[in-house]
Amino acid sequence: MVTTPGTFRRARRPEQVQLRRESILSAAQSLLEGRRVDDVSLRELGDEVGLAMSNVLRYFDSREAVFLEVLDAAWRSWLDPLEPTLRDSVRGQRTAGPARARRVAAVLTESLIERPVLCELFSVQAAVLERKISLDYARDFKRRVFIRHDHLAALLRQALPTLSESRSRHCARMVVALTAGLWPYSHPIPAVATALSELGQPEADDNFRATLRKALEYQLVGAGVDNS
Repeated sequence: MVTTPGTFRRARRPEQVQLRRESILSAAQSLLEGRRVDDVSLRELGDEVGLAMSNVLRYFDSREAVFLEVLDAAWRSWLDPLEPTLRDSVRGQRTAGPARARRVAAVLTESLIERPVLCELFSVQAAVLERKISLDYARDFKRRVFIRHDHLAALLRQALPTLSESRSRHCARMVVALTAGLWPYSHPIPAVATALSELGQPEADDNFRATLRKALEYQLVGAGVDNS
């Protein structure tokens, strides 16, 4: 049953707290579909689950922590099916060489394009969301970030056996950094989109796909050239 702000009843048992947290995260995920993080307020999030803003903060460190939790869940759901996808994409190809690295870059690009919420959250993680969290939460969240990076690095080493451990970790970080940096340019405000069109620039989504894929190719091909 949905609770209205005026009839709020605090979740007391652990399972009740978990259910309340899950409902808030589900609402945040839904509100982000096709929108920017900046466009979703704490008030709107509370209204979505029938809670006052102050009551949402009983379950999360801050508004930003809510979206960081959504990011972590989206990150895990991206990585889990990525291993078989990468494995199938390089099956039958030589274990080394630029062609295999370019194939991995293409798979990574398409898998990220299929997850716009993940890309949006990557783009605001460091510059926005991590600016308003507590020390305790920062410790917990950054620990999980390192786990996700290591997971991605391991998947890259499986797909590209010539990568050393250190270079695979670097490439994993660059996958996230390149996505975060390029994503905002693929979703300009209407005025900027019109200006770009008048200047003869390609559609933003197409430009994101081509630029991210090429940037990942450079990273992966270059990292596999020399492991000395």
